[in-house]
Parts: sequence; C-alpha cells; structure tokens
Amino acid sequence: MDNRVWILAEQSGQRIEPVAFEMCRWARTLADDLDVELSAVVLGDSLPDDELMKLIRRGTDRVYCIEHPALARFLPEPFQRVLVDLIKREQPQIFLAAATTVGRTIMPYISAKLEVGLTADCTELSIEAETGHLLQTRPAIGGNIMATIKSSEGRPQMATVRPHSMPPAPEDPGRTGSIVRIQPAEEQVASRVTFERILAESEKEVNLKDAPVVVSVGRGMGKEENIALIRELAAELGAAVGASREVVDRGWLSYPHQVGLSGKTIRPELYIAVGISGAIQHLAGMQTSEKILAINSDENAPILQVADLGVVGDLFLVVPALIHRLRERKKS
Repeated sequence: MDNRVWILAEQSGQRIEPVAFEMCRWARTLADDLDVELSAVVLGDSLPDDELMKLIRRGTDRVYCIEHPALARFLPEPFQRVLVDLIKREQPQIFLAAATTVGRTIMPYISAKLEVGLTADCTELSIEAETGHLLQTRPAIGGNIMATIKSSEGRPQMATVRPHSMPPAPEDPGRTGSIVRIQPAEEQVASRVTFERILAESEKEVNLKDAPVVVSVGRGMGKEENIALIRELAAELGAAVGASREVVDRGWLSYPHQVGLSGKTIRPELYIAVGISGAIQHLAGMQTSEKILAINSDENAPILQVADLGVVGDLFLVVPALIHRLRERKKS
C-alpha cells in the first residue's frame, strides 16, 4: 500500500481557499515524519496552473486536479464518487481535510463508502513513532477532555482538522512538484442535486474569520443590555464582536458570533476576552490567537492561563477606562 499523505484542498471561483494552506502545514509535518510524499487533491473546473502551484510552493509534492464543469461548485454526490475512485486507485495512507462545510460533509460520506474510520474536528495531529499510525486528538465528552484516537486497521486514516488551528504553511518560491490533471467519466459527476445560488449571511457585520481583532463577551456581562459596552470597545478598535456559547444560548447575541468548539475557530492578531471564564470548549476556538487579552474579576479563571496579558478587575470599570484611553490616544 502506498504510504503517501493526502489533503483535500478546497477551491472557490478557480482560486485555492486559504484554509488549504493550513492543511499543507499540518500534512507536511506528518509526511516528513513518515518520509513520504505529500499530495493535494483539488476538484474544480479549468483551474490555472498558477493556482495549483501555490499548493506546491506551500509544501505539497504533487497536486491531483480533477476537472469537470460539474465540479466547479461543491455537490456531495459527484465529489464522493471521483474521490473514492481516486483513493481506491492510488491508496494513500492518510487523507485529511479541513473541518469546513465541505470537509464536514464529504469526509463522512467517503469514509462510509470506503468502510474506514474518520476522526472529526481534530485540534492536533502527529505520527506515533513506534507504529507510524496517525494520532488524532480532538475534544471529547462535551469538550471536557482531549481524546487521542488512532486507527490501527483500515486505510486511509481519515480526519478533519479545525480551521485556524495552525498558521498557513509559508510559501517557498523555489519548491517544485508535479500537477496531474484528471478528467472524470460523465457517470461519475452525475448528481440528483443541482446548484441554485448562494445566499449571503444576513449578519454582514459578523466577520470573525477574517477579523484581525476580535472582542468577545461572556456571561460576566450580566445582561443583554450591557453588550452595548462591548460594541463600543469593538468600534474603537475596528474589531469584530465574538461571544461564548452561554451568551448565544441566552439570546444576547446570535450564533454567527459564537467562538468555540460548537462555534467558530479563529486566529486573530488580537483576541480580547471580556467576562469569559475560559471553559475548554471556548479555548478550543481561540487559543491559537497571536495575542490574548483577558479581562475577568476571577483571578483563577482558566482564560487567564492562556492570556498573554490578564487584567483582574471589574469589567465595568476596566472596559470604560480602556475605551477612554483609546479615544484619548486617537486625539493625540
């Protein structure tokens, strides 16, 4: 059986999605530990060589580009057929995808067809030195523990990885590799589902994924009316507003704001946690932020253990003072 590591690299509008470069970084480390090739699989229509070369410059050795007009947009049936066919022919040892809408949909479909296991929403991947098995770590039991799973039988070993849990792989302009273009048979791309249109998110102000600064609020705010204070701080910083699960469950903010295990995983330049205790479910969604500022009245709050800077105090005194200082700084 071939020992290669594969990733599913997503594309949209004939451009490789940035999350694919995060997958390159995860998988390159695994491939190096196993001393094997790393391949990326892209499904689309008429993707230019320049886009596919981005994957090679980010660490892959080979790119399989499966092309057909029916694959331009994601549809589960044709995607699983062409992927299952390619996996059966090439027999990789490991196949990974990001835990995006596409990855969370297609990977269980493929694992069922291949009758192999799948570990979803991993936050850590590594190779077991003694056996070469893929070690797949993810939150379990409601996020209260971190479980490490391995598949001693059945190949490929399959897993999805939380987006933003790893920085993108750096680009190396000098890297070389091969591009293999594949034309699937018409019966492989047939689908009972047709693509109609994309509906934009109704809450356009929620831009957690791409925001360089995120100010998140927890139940320490006390009541919904106090969220206005956080919006004021976010406005001064040009930041997006995030929330813990409890804030969303209480209806103070809507689900697109939720950060954590059951919400979004983000990696902003600065993450400000206000009145958030730091349950492991929440930490799973933001602990890879470049800088973390936590404001909490409880000096033993878990969020302070991961924060670069912790302020122990009454948020209703600290946040207004911070807003005032920011405004004074702008004037000067």
